[in-house]
Amino acid sequence: MPEAATSAARKPAAVLFDMDGTLVDTEQLWWDAAVECAAELDLTLTDADLPEVLGQAVEHTAAHLHRASRTTLSELELAVRLNDSFTDKVAAEVVPRPGALALLAELRDAAVPTALVSASPRRVVDLVLGTLGRDWFAVTLAAEDTPRTKPEPDPYLAAAARLGLDPALCVAVEDTPTGVASAYAAGCAVLAVPSSAVPIAAAERITLLDSLEQVDLALLAGLTGPR
Repeated sequence: MPEAATSAARKPAAVLFDMDGTLVDTEQLWWDAAVECAAELDLTLTDADLPEVLGQAVEHTAAHLHRASRTTLSELELAVRLNDSFTDKVAAEVVPRPGALALLAELRDAAVPTALVSASPRRVVDLVLGTLGRDWFAVTLAAEDTPRTKPEPDPYLAAAARLGLDPALCVAVEDTPTGVASAYAAGCAVLAVPSSAVPIAAAERITLLDSLEQVDLALLAGLTGPR
């Protein structure tokens, strides 16, 4: 078989997608929620705070705000405020990232299983799925579904296990250093499409692109090597 035909026939075993900032443009909403919560604590967030907010679980950002503001509110109270604000914003506005729906459609047509692997709470994931569509994904995981969330490998290990696959045969698509670290630690090949100015370093099995509009089945197949 010619090389071009062989390459075209290959598929990744599965593609595991992050949600916020990768498939839907919600990272700005999360940042806005953090900024508003910080303002209530007389704290102004700057670009220096981006790594503590974008791509992070709510507990991480709440702990950061608690340390920075020295508020008498507990970290749990701050987490509740952040979650409530973010949920309200997501309910009002869910916008797919450029190229996201076209890529999901291509994978569905090629019978490549997909999973949604998010560090957001289940209620936020379900809100997004109500707009984006639940039928794209064979598996969905939210923050509550694993003992530890990103940057630990648990979410991606769980997604691969639920699909009955070796993580090394899967491609994870992420947008933040936290998510990339999670997928990489799980053993996945990683495609990183940054959604903010927080830098992501390319490395072996970590590929950087500017947009999902540049991604297709052939590119994803090449990331896991010959099958």
